Order: sequence, then structure tokens, then C-alpha cells
Amino acid sequence: MLQQILHDMYIDPELLAELSDVQKHILFYKMREEQLRRWREREAWEALAEAEDLRPPKVKRASDKHIQWLLGADGEVWVWIMGEGPGDKPYEEISEELIAERARLQAQREAEELWRQKEAEITKKFRDALANEKARILAEKWKVETEDRKAAKVLEERIHEEFKRKEEEERKRGEEQIRLQEEQRAKELYWTLKQAQLQSHASEKEEREWEEQLRRSKAADEERSRRAQRARDEYRRHSLRAIQKGTVAGLSSMFQELGQSQEQEARLDHHLPGPGPPPPLAVPVRTWERPRRPVSREVIVRWFKEEQLPRRAGFERNTKSIAPWFHGIISREDAEDLLENMTEGAFLVRVSEKIWGYTLSYRLQKGFKHFLVDASGDFYSFLGVDPNRHATLTDLIDFHKEEIITVSGGELLQEPCGQRDSPPDYHLLFE
Repeated sequence: MLQQILHDMYIDPELLAELSDVQKHILFYKMREEQLRRWREREAWEALAEAEDLRPPKVKRASDKHIQWLLGADGEVWVWIMGEGPGDKPYEEISEELIAERARLQAQREAEELWRQKEAEITKKFRDALANEKARILAEKWKVETEDRKAAKVLEERIHEEFKRKEEEERKRGEEQIRLQEEQRAKELYWTLKQAQLQSHASEKEEREWEEQLRRSKAADEERSRRAQRARDEYRRHSLRAIQKGTVAGLSSMFQELGQSQEQEARLDHHLPGPGPPPPLAVPVRTWERPRRPVSREVIVRWFKEEQLPRRAGFERNTKSIAPWFHGIISREDAEDLLENMTEGAFLVRVSEKIWGYTLSYRLQKGFKHFLVDASGDFYSFLGVDPNRHATLTDLIDFHKEEIITVSGGELLQEPCGQRDSPPDYHLLFE
């Protein structure tokens, strides 16, 4: 299963959720090693291809971009620091002047726009009034006798002058109103910009807080790196211990007896376990096409009968009795319910519905842990935790009764958790 994940560089999200934190660290470390190996392989191939003229070497184009520094009288790069040069104003005074100028220009632009609108309104208002008055006078002039036309003209001029006077007064009042609004707006903009400047000083405190959060984040990253290093040390420690105990050295010898008869396999497949000496271990002959991953309980039961029963998965060593820690296809919740009232170190092994293998559920002092056991090949091993490979499932369990599973957790298998109901939850696997 681990080789398949490294080949595809992908792990199913449901399977990933089953892994513990330590398993995830180790799995991601292995995937990163595989990425580096592929990259180095590709780089070596490209170098070889260039050496054999199979691929033209890459030519870097010269850049026409350059930088030219302004030099001072002393021949060095000219540097000017605002506020420190001779005749420079203090930074606070320059800042105040800039804010005041920005506020004045903004208020002036807004005042000009308001005056254009106001002037257009005044012009339209008096033009319309004058046109209406002219129309009224013209209507009356047709009724007046010829001798009265001169008086009508005088009256028209007088009215025209009156309207011009009123228009001038209206313009002056409008200009005064716009001027007052401009002064008020300049004050408002000044205080707005001043407030923004004060807020920029307050943001320095927020930046210091952000730097503190960044420091804590870096400390957390360093702690994760230390955990990964401990996991790699755990790999090496387990490998050395396994070699010393002869677990790895004896792996191949456990598969040498390939001459088991069909009669012995039939007895193992179709009869429930009973007392007496066990038949010799045989390598399973796969007679069906196994899917890439479990798709249903029926497929899992067939896989167990076709591949796991010939390898005596779930049996005690040198007997026909099913191990007390072995369980069938049960959920995580059911496993935790069985372990709820047991002490730390209690454990059970259940058939997994996520991978071709098993899940070892372990009771902690507060809570539970679940480790995936890969059985997709010709050996049994913890997925992403323990590098050791064991010939049988029982070998794996017995090994970790003496050796802890992880250095960080210190998990040691102590008390098996047996069946609670009748018939047992594994009865479908042995029917």
C-alpha cells in the first residue's frame, strides 16, 4: 500500500483521516523523499542528454537592464535623508504642510465644482424669468396703442435692469456661500488626513503583534521538525532491534514450505478452528482479481478467505484457536466502545474497510489511537509508522508486546480485548 501511494503521489482523503499525526509526518516525509529522488533522476538524465548532444544546452539570454547610481562630489553614491540635510524642514513640519496643502487643493476643487453648478442654476433661473417677462410684455404691447409703445420700451428696460441687479445680488450671495463651504471642507479634510496619520502610528503596534505571532509560528514549525526527526530516529531504532531479534532475517524462511496440499488448505478454509497442532504456513495462491481498494463488505470477506486464511491471519501461534485480540469488520466507534472500560495498553485488531489490511485500535489513558496495518503484499507492517515487515499478523502483534510502536507515544501492546457478543463479530470470515 505504501509503494502504491509513493508511485501515485496521492493518498485518499478517507485513508489519510485514519492516520495518526506521527503516521502523517512519516508518510509526508517519504513522499518528499520520493519527489527529490525523481527530481535528481530527471536532472541526471538531462545532463546525460546534453553531454551526448541529444539535447542542445540551454543558453541564457543577456539582460539589457542595468542600474546607474547618482554620485556625489566625493565620488560615492549620493544619499539624501529627508529632514537631515542643511536647510531641510523637520519631518513633522513638512508633514503638516503637505496635509494642509492636500486639504486646500481638495477643497478648492470641490468649491469650483459647486460654483459651476451654482452659476449654471442662477443663469438658468434668471434667463427663464426674463424670457417669461418678455413674453408677457410682448403680449401686452399688442394691446397698447402706438403712442404707448415708447413707454412700454422704457418699462422693459427698467425691468431688465431690475433683473440684472437681482442677478448680481444672487451671484454675490452664491459666491459667499461657496467660499464658506470651501473653508469648512478644507478643515474637515485636514482633520481626516491628520487622523489617518495618527492611525498609521497605531499600526506599528499591530505590526509588533504580528511579528510575535510569526515568531510563535516559526517555533511551532521547529517543533514539527523535531517530531519528524524523532520519527526518523524511531525508524532506525526499530530496524536495528528487528535485525537483532531475527525478525527480518527469518522472514524468507517462513515462506519456504510451498508444498502444502489442497486438502490442508480446504481444512483451513472451511472448518472453524479447533485444538491441535496447526498445519504449516502456506503462501496464498490468488485465484481472483483483487480490486484496487475495498468496495464492499462482500469483497472484503472474499479477500480474507482467499488471501488471509491461507496465511493464518487472526490465529494464535502454533494453534488452531483464533487470537483473543482478533475482530471482524467493525467500525471505529464499535472498537472504541469495546475498549472504553479497559485500562491503558488494551488493544484489538479489526479488519479494515479502507485498505487491504487491518486496523489496530489502542486504548490510551485518555482516548484511543488507531494504526493501519498494510497486508496488501506478502508481509504485514504498520502503514507509515514501523518500517519492519512481519511474515504473519501474529508476529507483528507479538513483536510490539515487547517493542513500543512509536517513540513519541510509547504504545506497548499489553491486554487483548476479546469478543463481547455472540456470535462473534468475525463469524462471517470463517463460515
